[in-house]
Amino acid sequence: MDRFEYSTSTLVPGESYFMRCYNVKLYDGDNRTTFENGELLLTTHRLLWAVPGSNNYLSLPLKYVVYIEEEKPSAFFVKSKRLNVFLMEPPNVRPPGPVSHSSFNFIKLSFKDKLPLDFVSSLNAVVQDKRWENVESQKPLVEAPKAPIRLRTGIVGIERSLEEKQKATNESISVAFQDLSKLMVMAKEMVNLSKSISNKIKEKQGDITDDETIKFKSYLLSLGIEDPVTRDTFTSESQYFTKLANEICQIIEKPLGEVGGLMALTDVYCRVNRARGLELLSPEDFLNGCSMLSKLKLPVILRVFDSGVKVLQLASHSDEAVAFDTCELLNENTFLTAEGLARIIGISVILAKERLITTEKFGKACRDESIEGLRFYPNKFLEE
Repeated sequence: MDRFEYSTSTLVPGESYFMRCYNVKLYDGDNRTTFENGELLLTTHRLLWAVPGSNNYLSLPLKYVVYIEEEKPSAFFVKSKRLNVFLMEPPNVRPPGPVSHSSFNFIKLSFKDKLPLDFVSSLNAVVQDKRWENVESQKPLVEAPKAPIRLRTGIVGIERSLEEKQKATNESISVAFQDLSKLMVMAKEMVNLSKSISNKIKEKQGDITDDETIKFKSYLLSLGIEDPVTRDTFTSESQYFTKLANEICQIIEKPLGEVGGLMALTDVYCRVNRARGLELLSPEDFLNGCSMLSKLKLPVILRVFDSGVKVLQLASHSDEAVAFDTCELLNENTFLTAEGLARIIGISVILAKERLITTEKFGKACRDESIEGLRFYPNKFLEE
């Protein structure tokens, strides 16, 4: 809050209004303030905040802004949207404002009403445009004569060195996040390009081998999905989790078939977030979405084993077929441990143990627990 200045709504030369929002609350970092339910004006040079009907504004020059980050709600019932605006260090001499010193390097804007969809993109565009620099360059430079630079040692010299390093770091971060915002704009174009190339491969199947086609398709699919489901586009929790469940099913159905019909929930979570790109899911939202799979009667369901292990499995998955296949592997190898089975069929150790326990339940395997660990043998009592 120590970057804010007392001001009016009068525009400076070259400045113009951009957007207006209502019912906006200001935070000093994570701390609450008394500046509530005000109107927020975005101009090409500043962020202006005031109580409706008042001409006494708080002004934040956009030249202090490093980058903007949208804060995820801490709970599903929190409806207000919050933006974290990270700021560079203020100059030593500046106009008076509401706070003389703050220990935070960011402010928080809380929107009680719905956050305008284009507010964040507009704020980023104005910050990157830096129109205030063009105006300042036209002004005659009248500066006070600078004092001669004196070399200082000790604590004062160390503090000055640290301030210079922090300033250089802030500038580097600003440049880095500008590049990141450009990358986010290009992400959807990359996904569209991958789909276009994939269609061309299907049309020219005869020109390349099957192995090359499958390998290249896997690379393209790893780029992600075009339009991931987000909470902001839905008015109710049930609609959001229903759509999320359909998206999870769409992403994971084919990989499940490739690994035998079962996959640990942790592995699924990593795959889904990788496919969603920058729109990452929280573990709670992911678990709620998976819980809806069975209710919607989708091809993929959530299953909890007796041991407490949670997995996603194909609805067509058969435990009897798993037991039969595992029994054949037991006969081929004399005995198997969970680690050995995981290595043979390429699954996690946890899932391998559950396959062996399932085979035991069908009477096709016997266990041997000793100091060497848990081993499973073919059930010779039924066969001989």
